[in-house]
Amino acid sequence: MVEVMKASERRHPLAITMWDFSWLERKWPGAGYEDWNQALDELVERGYDAIRIDAYPHLMAADGSGTWELLPEWSVQVWGAPAVTRISDVRGNLIQFIRLCRDRGLKVALSTWFREDRRDLRSGIASPQELGEIWVKTLEAIEQEGLLDIVLYVDLCNEFPLTCWAPFLLKATGEPWVQRASVEGTRWMRESIAVVRERYPQLEYCFSFCSEYDTYETQDVSFMDVLDLHIWMAQSHCTTFYAEVGYQYERFDATGYTNLALKGEELYRSKPEHWQQGLRKSIRLLADWSRLSGKPLVTTECWGVVDYKDWPLLDWGWVKELCEFGLREALATKRWAMLATSNFCGPQFVGMWRDVEWHRKLTDLIHESQVDLI
Repeated sequence: MVEVMKASERRHPLAITMWDFSWLERKWPGAGYEDWNQALDELVERGYDAIRIDAYPHLMAADGSGTWELLPEWSVQVWGAPAVTRISDVRGNLIQFIRLCRDRGLKVALSTWFREDRRDLRSGIASPQELGEIWVKTLEAIEQEGLLDIVLYVDLCNEFPLTCWAPFLLKATGEPWVQRASVEGTRWMRESIAVVRERYPQLEYCFSFCSEYDTYETQDVSFMDVLDLHIWMAQSHCTTFYAEVGYQYERFDATGYTNLALKGEELYRSKPEHWQQGLRKSIRLLADWSRLSGKPLVTTECWGVVDYKDWPLLDWGWVKELCEFGLREALATKRWAMLATSNFCGPQFVGMWRDVEWHRKLTDLIHESQVDLI
C-alpha cells in the first residue's frame, strides 16, 4: 500500500506533473499516451512522484462504461484531442491507469476540465450538491478497486470559475460571470466540497485557480485543504508579455502561435530580468496567500508561457530557463508541498520531454528542498 501523507505534513515537496485529459484522449499512434507503461516508466525515469489527471467525473457518474463523443477544446494546442474524438469505458481506463501508477509508486491527483460531449452533459450540473455527488460516484468506483490510497487530493474543477471549464455556472446562476470571491462563487465551492468530504473525510479537497489573485485577501478558502494555484510569467497579472507579443489565447486560429514564434523568444531575451521579476513578484504573492490562509500550495501548471508546443521557430531553451527560474523562486518560499517543472511535462511535448537531464535536475531540486508551513 502506498501511504499518502497530508500536504500540510510534508517536509519535502513532491514533483508532480499534469497529464490533464491527454492521458485518455491522446491514444492514437504518436500522440504520446498510446502506451501507458512506457509513458509512466519515462515519467519515473525523470524523477516525478505524482500526476494530476482528468477523472471525467460527469461522464463517470452518468455512464462510466459507455462511449462518449467529445468536442475539441482547441485545434492549435496538443493537450487532449485537437479534433472530435471518442472515449470508451472511462471507469475501466481510469482504474487501469491508477493501478499502473500504484505499481510504480506514483500518486494521482484527480481533477476535471469538464470536457464537452455531444450531449453537453456538463452544463446540466445545476447545484453544488450535484457537483459534489458526481465526485462521490467517481471516488466510489476507485474505492471499490482498493485504490483510494493512491489519491493525493481532489480538485473539483480546474481553474474555477473560468467559463471554459465551469460552463454550468452560467446556466445555474443566470449570470455571465461569477467571481470566485462572491457569495455565490464561494457557496459553490464550499457546499460541493462538503458533499464529498462527508463521504470521504480522509481525502484532501480544493478547486484549482489561475485568476483573481489580486483579491486573495478577501477570498474564503477555509474549507479547502490545499491551494492548487497555476501561475505563469505570461499571465496578464504578472507581465505584459502576451500583450506585447500579440498572443490572445486563440483556440482554433494559428495567429497567436505565429506571433509567439516570430516575437516571443526575442522579446524575452531583450530583457529577461524584467520578465523574471514579474514572475517573482507573483510567486511571492501566492506564498503570502499561503501564509495568510495557512494552506500548503500546489502548482501543477507553470511557470513561463501558458501555451507552447513543438513548432517551427519555437525553441524550448528559453522556456526551460524561465521554468527553472520560477521553480527555484517557489522552492525558496518553502510554502509549496507539490510542484511541477512546467505544464509541458508530458510525452506529447517532444522537445521538452526528451531532455531527461533537465527534468532530473529540477526534480532533484524539488526533492532536496523543504516545506515549512509554520
